[in-house]
Amino acid sequence: QVDLIESGGGLVQAGASLRLSCAASGGTFSRDVMGWFRQAPEKEREFVAAIAWSGGYIRYADSVRGRFTISRDNAKNTVYLQMNSLKPEDTGVYYCAARPMLQSNYDYWGQGTQVTVSS
Repeated sequence: QVDLIESGGGLVQAGASLRLSCAASGGTFSRDVMGWFRQAPEKEREFVAAIAWSGGYIRYADSVRGRFTISRDNAKNTVYLQMNSLKPEDTGVYYCAARPMLQSNYDYWGQGTQVTVSS
């Protein structure tokens, strides 16, 4: 069992920054890759970024590359998503998720944190 708790969401104006955190606990050793996803109202959930606890693996969606940075603190079992130059289209519920490196689907999910960017 892996528990994921997101925090750091909020309401900001376009151009501002936010940093999301995802604290992981439980069997994190079995889940090598941590990902961030988001879901806007009436839209499908989409991939944002991913990172491996071991390093050497980082992925970004094209829509956030250059503006968002994913990082990890292994000592704290926490993954971060630094979001800069936020746009109204970044609005949504942001979810943290975990999966084994050799598995394509994420099988543990957090409860989500709301990010709202006003124009």
